[in-house]
Amino acid sequence: MHGALALFRLARMADTISPRAVLPALGNERLGILLVFLSALCWSFGGAIGRFVEAGDSWTIVFWRSFWAAGFLLGFMIWRDGVAGTIRLFRGMGVPGVAVACCFGIASTSFVVALGYTTVANILLMQAGVPLIAALIAFVAFRERVSRTTWLAIAAVVFGVGVMVSDSLTGGVSPIGDGLALLIAVVFSCATVITRRYAHVRMTPATCLGTLMAATFAATQASTFATSGPDMAFLFAFGALNLGLGLAFFASGARMIPAAYAALLGTFETLLGPVWVWLVHDEIPTGRTVLGGTIVFAALMVHIGIEFRRMARPQKPGTTGMPSPH
Repeated sequence: MHGALALFRLARMADTISPRAVLPALGNERLGILLVFLSALCWSFGGAIGRFVEAGDSWTIVFWRSFWAAGFLLGFMIWRDGVAGTIRLFRGMGVPGVAVACCFGIASTSFVVALGYTTVANILLMQAGVPLIAALIAFVAFRERVSRTTWLAIAAVVFGVGVMVSDSLTGGVSPIGDGLALLIAVVFSCATVITRRYAHVRMTPATCLGTLMAATFAATQASTFATSGPDMAFLFAFGALNLGLGLAFFASGARMIPAAYAALLGTFETLLGPVWVWLVHDEIPTGRTVLGGTIVFAALMVHIGIEFRRMARPQKPGTTGMPSPH
């Protein structure tokens, strides 16, 4: 408990340091790597926690998860920046921040609903392609240069996703579940591109606004807000700890390390998430999910390896993307 509190205080300290001041410092870079890894670790438990919730209405789950996440993030910002500073952060987001919030609200809502239709592995493995989907969106929307190797990686991701989605055609997995998983990957890719184009937008208030949007919409759709005591405990962990604490760690640490590092560390969520669900709930992914996910994951790892090599040479960075919190 004391160790977790110490790390949380480090997250607060890290997010108040100027990125220009911390990037050259090896010690601060190591702190950034630790915080981003902890964010991926927090997010990786999302599917396992969600499977414990027995509430029959997915919108009830979305509401309470978003409610607890919003409360946690708001409390974190007030603790870190004070009430006046938190208000300034929300005012400073502008249209880009609202757009990122909308993407995050859609993604976090879709994640919960998708859990009722498909496996956790399907959802997480499809999201492994977010950095490469972001590269494709940046090329179409802003004509950002995309290298030949990145185009090959994008083609591999499209093929891998196609293999995973093919389970829907045979009845192995619900097309609704696969569709929502793909939607999550696309909207997170859009959020990644917006964040990169408008680097001044702080991620924490944008994601907090996204959770508030998700909670507000879910409140209009939920048949009831009543849950059992055990369900509420799991919903608190699902929102405040899995989602909120993960976002606090990521928002603090991602500013201190290169994007390729953040993308690489984000793959731990994809690796660990299905493992927790398998160990705790005995949920085994289908063969096509494993095959397609392996193709997507391999394409991402090759792409990140190329980015590391490019980072060693002084040139304009390519689109690498960022991990996708749920």
